[in-house]
Amino acid sequence: MLLFWRALHFLTIYVINFPSLSFGATLKFERSEVIGDIFNLSPRGWLPGNKERPLEDWQQEIEGYRGIADQIIERSMRGPAANQSYDRLATFVDKFGYRLVGTQNLEDSIDYLLEKLKEDGLENVHGEDAIVPHWVRGKESAEMLSPRRKKLALLGLGSSVGTPEEGIQSEVIVVRSWDDLDQHSKQVKGKIVVYNQEWKGYSKSVDYRSNGASRAAAYGAVATLIRSVTPLSINSPHTGMQDYTDGVKKIPTACITVEDAEMMDRMQQRGERIVVKLVMGAQNLPSVKSRNTVAEVMGSMYPDEVVLFGGHLDSWDVGQGAMDDGGGAFISWQALSLISQLGLRPKRTMRMVLWTGEEMGGIGAEAYYHAHKGDISNFDMVMESDIGTFHPYGIKFTGTEKATKIMESVVDLLRPINATQLANEADGTDIAMWMSHGVPGSSLLTDTSSYFYYHHTDGDTLTVQNPKEMDRSAAVWAVVAFIVADMEEMLPR
Repeated sequence: MLLFWRALHFLTIYVINFPSLSFGATLKFERSEVIGDIFNLSPRGWLPGNKERPLEDWQQEIEGYRGIADQIIERSMRGPAANQSYDRLATFVDKFGYRLVGTQNLEDSIDYLLEKLKEDGLENVHGEDAIVPHWVRGKESAEMLSPRRKKLALLGLGSSVGTPEEGIQSEVIVVRSWDDLDQHSKQVKGKIVVYNQEWKGYSKSVDYRSNGASRAAAYGAVATLIRSVTPLSINSPHTGMQDYTDGVKKIPTACITVEDAEMMDRMQQRGERIVVKLVMGAQNLPSVKSRNTVAEVMGSMYPDEVVLFGGHLDSWDVGQGAMDDGGGAFISWQALSLISQLGLRPKRTMRMVLWTGEEMGGIGAEAYYHAHKGDISNFDMVMESDIGTFHPYGIKFTGTEKATKIMESVVDLLRPINATQLANEADGTDIAMWMSHGVPGSSLLTDTSSYFYYHHTDGDTLTVQNPKEMDRSAAVWAVVAFIVADMEEMLPR
């Protein structure tokens, strides 16, 4: 009876998983692998009475990859692939600049990249459609008219409505917090609300950018100007996405510099009357079609099982989008390149997806998830790099306690580049849906001390990128993705 179950296990793995193979096809598996599955020598799969694979077995298997990890790191840091991701990114951003969704420029950049991925010898290179918003900034300006005349640097926020053609001229009220807004609610009607919120980290401070317009509009404000979400400013406004609340009037909204928000706050504290004229030509046009960009190194044994990783290809219409998220996108390409250049073939498929529409709310990622969620049990791990490619310390990880222990052994293979940290709670708009349904997730853990200096500004150019840090980040990405894709079993979930 036991032999019957083992034979049935063999048929399940090698016949049911490969229904497209004809009887004349040749299965290229090592003899020992087939025999091991039949006689239950491999921990993969289920048999009656099987016990859960001990953690020690996982750790011993992972330790056996140390030589391969060293090869990947060496090629990325000092070998023929050194500076490759940086050079590719430089060519890309200098050629196309920023890549706002809805623009022909983004679609041209996707066409270009699809050709380059094919030239790189990667497999299954293609685009997958996603319908994205088409927001146009238009001409915009702001000027303080009283107590003195001063032009205000600003950037309209994504999906903002425009002003009338002649603009909006109104008195300003400055608030420092939600409580401050609520306490002065009766003074808001007919005014432009300026938020001068304190920087308390991006995840907290971005709430004002996201929701400032609707919360002020609920009290009758005619527009909002929001202090840019950054710890450092050199008179640089930061753009980004904002969200209107259903049932509340949509009013124009933009970010201004830290310096100007603080200046108007000081003026208000002195009792001075502040008047600003705001002109914004923003428009929300009908949605258009864009594409996610996909390339793979196909798995040798379990090609339907996938380790998914990537970044996003779209950017805001400022700077070059080199840091956000050109770096994350191009180290993901580089991870596939390194594996291909070394002639490695993992058991599972390594799939890179460069999502579209992330800046407008993860639109491409949502389309990708709904197109592929029927195969969710085959997704081994999802990985996203979207917090810069400055010095990497390791990765963040979301998964079970046992999966976390396994990943501790994986990142230990990154000792040669001192990137062995494993932090809790992976993050990323483009992988959040997968993780919320139980798929283990990873994100790059980097030095983000200067990331928000350039985030969503004209300063996001190739100048902020460092080729050696990109090499190091690509090595982290390639080692982690390859080892997980090649291990005998998928990560526990």
